[in-house]
Amino acid sequence: MSAAPWPYPAWVAHRGAGKLAPENTLAAFRLGAAHGYRMFECDVKLSADGVPFLLHDATLERTTNGQGTAGDKPWDELSRLDAGGWHSRAYAGEPLATLAGIARFCQANGLLLNIEIKPTPGTAAATGAAVADAAAALWTGQLVPPLLTSFEVDALQSAQAAQPALPRGLLLDALSAGWEQAAQGLACQVLVCRHSLWTDGLVQQAQALGLRMASYTVNDQAEAQRLRALGEHTVITDRVDLFAPSR
Repeated sequence: MSAAPWPYPAWVAHRGAGKLAPENTLAAFRLGAAHGYRMFECDVKLSADGVPFLLHDATLERTTNGQGTAGDKPWDELSRLDAGGWHSRAYAGEPLATLAGIARFCQANGLLLNIEIKPTPGTAAATGAAVADAAAALWTGQLVPPLLTSFEVDALQSAQAAQPALPRGLLLDALSAGWEQAAQGLACQVLVCRHSLWTDGLVQQAQALGLRMASYTVNDQAEAQRLRALGEHTVITDRVDLFAPSR
């Protein structure tokens, strides 16, 4: 089975600029872009009042000065949190980013986006549909749409039902039984695996399904070279200061 044309670059900056700036913030995107990256990965979930915003964890403590479950709070409250001070004094006061704000930045600068749907536990279906609808509206008229990925099949199924034209990718941190059927049922274009999972055998399985191949999170030169030799299409990295995105 032949894969569909792949419009995304070979290198993707993880959560904006990896670890060099506070993850999933506009400041991180600006820094990643300054290093020459043309595509970014970020995590998106919903506030209690349905605003798609960027945050990896279910809770606020690690990357903001807030407390509790992020998805239980309205955007008005979330928007006042400091999402940069935990990283360094230079970023103190950096706010959480909305998907709408990131869309404006990306489109103004000709950048591409991989949206990882990261639902608050128990909200996978609702989050998948809402994020897909928001992405479709925000990228209306753009030549290259955002790539939607998730570890949660329920979230991707809802995204598929809501906006079937948006490209999808299944994220895997282990080769669980049934991943092939899940990827086929979701009409995925790409399989995004923990980098250590990729072997010649897995490459052959992915190719047989017409799937592109992507890896996270690759921060080592030797591992990047191994993956490229296997035919990897896209590598997600924290090390925007180490890897120069050639294309």
